[in-house]
Amino acid sequence: MNPVLRHGLLMGVLAVAVLASALAVVRAKHENRKLFAELQALAAQRDQLEVDWSRLQLEQSAWSSHARVEQMAREQMHMRSPQPGEIRTLP
Repeated sequence: MNPVLRHGLLMGVLAVAVLASALAVVRAKHENRKLFAELQALAAQRDQLEVDWSRLQLEQSAWSSHARVEQMAREQMHMRSPQPGEIRTLP
């Protein structure tokens, strides 16, 4: 094979390889940016869920406090504490 033709063919192959490499880098950068944006959105969602979880824990704590349960028992179920004479002990 002619050395000039061989040199030209080698340059063509190398040019195609460089072009393919450049396109792969561009694609990888794009994918990286897309995944980073998704990561940021998921982190924001996680933070919001943590805020909601904390709020729900506080709400549960408020609704299940002993004072609230006693108040509900007295008002809605008309319950009361037993008088000392109404308390029975088993032997």
